[in-house]
Amino acid sequence: MSLQGEKSRSIFQRGKKVMPYGVNSNFRYWGDDDTLVITRGEGPYIWDADDRRFIDYRLGFGPIILGHAHSAVVARVQEVICNSTVFAATTPLEIQVAERITRMTGIDKVRLTNTGSEATMHALRIARAYTGREKFIKFEGQYHGMLDYFLFSTASSPKSALGSRRSPIAVAASSGIPQAISQYVISLPFNDIERLEEIVEARWFEIAAIFVEPLLGNSAGILPKPGYLEKIRELCDRYGVVLVMDEVKTGFRIANGGAQEYFGVKADLVTYAKSLGNGFPVAAIGGKEEVMMTIEPAAVAQAGTYAGNAVGAAAADATLEILENQPVIKEIFENGQKLFDGIDEILTESDIPHAMTGIPPIFGYILGTDESPIDFRDYLDGDHHLYEKIGMNLIQRGVMPDPDGLEPWFLSHSHDDQVIAETLSVFKDAVWEAKKVS
Repeated sequence: MSLQGEKSRSIFQRGKKVMPYGVNSNFRYWGDDDTLVITRGEGPYIWDADDRRFIDYRLGFGPIILGHAHSAVVARVQEVICNSTVFAATTPLEIQVAERITRMTGIDKVRLTNTGSEATMHALRIARAYTGREKFIKFEGQYHGMLDYFLFSTASSPKSALGSRRSPIAVAASSGIPQAISQYVISLPFNDIERLEEIVEARWFEIAAIFVEPLLGNSAGILPKPGYLEKIRELCDRYGVVLVMDEVKTGFRIANGGAQEYFGVKADLVTYAKSLGNGFPVAAIGGKEEVMMTIEPAAVAQAGTYAGNAVGAAAADATLEILENQPVIKEIFENGQKLFDGIDEILTESDIPHAMTGIPPIFGYILGTDESPIDFRDYLDGDHHLYEKIGMNLIQRGVMPDPDGLEPWFLSHSHDDQVIAETLSVFKDAVWEAKKVS
């Protein structure tokens, strides 16, 4: 049964004539019959072109922390854009946003950008300039944006291509990436302290940075084992490697100070985006003063025409003001825990082996096993066919997670008790239907 109604199908067909596959991001393409056309959102809800309402747990892949079309954020943006949107100069609003970010996160210096991919790109260049080294470590199943250097062993990689745990292979996730780039990328399994120590101790002199998503934001929200992030910090300190925490998904979502606050581990550089502006395009790179001051004009390149533009800066200022002064994340945790526990209970009552992953604001589950996955390879051993069936059943019934279990469920502040209760009722029906046809 197609997810597209008559109007959605017509609009999508128009899109295919002028955009490859009718979308502006490959992640939005679900096939010719199921690619969605969304026309509006409000709070926890979105509506498609046929006016079907969905409870949204994709939230634009995570940015919506307050709720769609949040009135205070929209009003701040409307107010600011009356005075133009971008200047070839600094504005007071950019400084105010940077002050909020440093105050909330404890980092020393900030530069605004537009996307998470831009932020990670700049972080890699800064780390290389700071250390004088060129290679870097990333972890399997983690995604750091659409930069050639980072598109290795991402969540789209098949397990068969990753090689052994003792000798992992950095697998290009796309055609069009020069083969030579792979020599700069060291890909390792997440949560494997022994392998990490072995590589850093043997090759520290060529490693500029370790990039890590503190939890696997593109692999069901898998958490670090106790002591793992601390070990990364220790190794970076010992060998002069820059620790880069990619907080594009965790920043301003799991704590006001992000994963650094939640896990109690400080990075040298941190990247933010998504929840920073409640869905408006804004991102940031920040970190310790010594490392950030590597960005020397005419010596280390970091720039962007739209960096700090009025729209993104206004959205960030309004969003951060709310997060700083209201218990938004605390309440997201509370409501998210109800959903987390409810899904766990329904799967248990349905005799479906499973393990819950992540934490309430950003969580997932793996089916077909009771063992909690500790890395991307473990996750790939789950029953993804059943997960997708449940996911598509949910969407048909008006609840919208991503049908790919690698993408976590996201909650916003607008997902209240009533929304959670409706979701769990629909989830029970979706699981029953999936088991019935299995």
